[in-house]
Amino acid sequence: MDSNTASVYGEILREELVPAMGCTEPIAVAYSAALARSVLGAIPDSVILKVSGNIIKNVKSVIVPHTGSRKGLATAVAAGICFGKEDKELEVLSEASEEDIEKLDKYLLTASITVERSDSDCAFDIQTEVRLGESSAFVRIAGHHTNVIRIEKNGGVIFEKPFTDQNIRKSESRKLLNIKDIVDYADSVDAEEIKDVLERQISCNMRIAEEGMRGSYGAGIGKILLRSYGNSVQNRAKAWAAAGSDARMNGCELPVVINSGSGNQGMTASIPVIIYARECCVSQELLLRALIVSNLVTIHLKDGIGSLSAYCGATSAGAGAGAGICYLYGGKYEQIAHTVVNTLAINSGMICDGAKASCAAKIASAVEAGLLGWQMTQHDSEFRGGDGIIAKGVEDTIEAVSSLARDGMRTTDAEILRLMLQN
Repeated sequence: MDSNTASVYGEILREELVPAMGCTEPIAVAYSAALARSVLGAIPDSVILKVSGNIIKNVKSVIVPHTGSRKGLATAVAAGICFGKEDKELEVLSEASEEDIEKLDKYLLTASITVERSDSDCAFDIQTEVRLGESSAFVRIAGHHTNVIRIEKNGGVIFEKPFTDQNIRKSESRKLLNIKDIVDYADSVDAEEIKDVLERQISCNMRIAEEGMRGSYGAGIGKILLRSYGNSVQNRAKAWAAAGSDARMNGCELPVVINSGSGNQGMTASIPVIIYARECCVSQELLLRALIVSNLVTIHLKDGIGSLSAYCGATSAGAGAGAGICYLYGGKYEQIAHTVVNTLAINSGMICDGAKASCAAKIASAVEAGLLGWQMTQHDSEFRGGDGIIAKGVEDTIEAVSSLARDGMRTTDAEILRLMLQN
């Protein structure tokens, strides 16, 4: 692998594998609100929040951290304004005192918070306008969770950068991602170069999985899997990943290292690989290299889809996990490519109907698909080009699935939101 591509891959991992507390969509709303309050220079008495349908979908049913188990967009906005630390970005709500929560209670009762649907075509769009008397501030985040594209104060633009609502366009660096080079990079990189990022992922994500197993969160999918199907490594890989989501979707105030803007995807891509590595008693270095595979495969699969869509991102992360586990067991490019293709053939129909307790069960399903995709490879079995949406070759298959999720499921996304807003 050439040094430029290797450097880019390392930068991608550092950019993507960052900590976040709470589901990342309400956290992005809180970040936007905290930033707007900071620009205003005071606590506003009125807020107008305009968001895309996918933001509505992903905030509706998930608990916002440090809010006394509250849910919803108004809660996320108010928390960001009352005690959000905008410099912490996706950990904007990581610090809150009892006094802060009391302020939140009062603010929700007294402030005017209006929530509207954005008319933008962008699937990820958050526009926050805050006012106090004659003073105002405006912040827009679009494309992904911390991508601030416009800041205004009192109607004047103080920051702006180019952005298009219309199409998902891969950056030049992401165009370099492909399965063959991902495997080459995992084989050849000095693991010390990326060790801090990956060990943070191991520590954070296993800690919240342990909390999910220990506490009472959501539907308790992780615990149910263990009680129902035993303690095999295959079942533990599913159960522990699900348990992390159980906790995260239902108010646990522990950080997660995300992947592709999602904590659920970060846990799905990492926890099963860690469980298998511990079962096999492999070296820490081999675990780190397997996590490089799982994370970069997940990023590659998700990149052509976009940060939010009707396609459940756990499917991409489940394929990443299967690829990482395949690498742990000595799999090379050909085996890893077949694992990815098999997994996508199995599970590329699972919809995203927002962040909520059932995400844990979807994660279990995605991990199961990844494991089956890998086991098929172990037994010299594979799905081939022409089998349904599967194309000839792993990269063409990835592009086919990206097209399905990005373009083909737009109407599905609108119908999911319509159904969700009825309840």
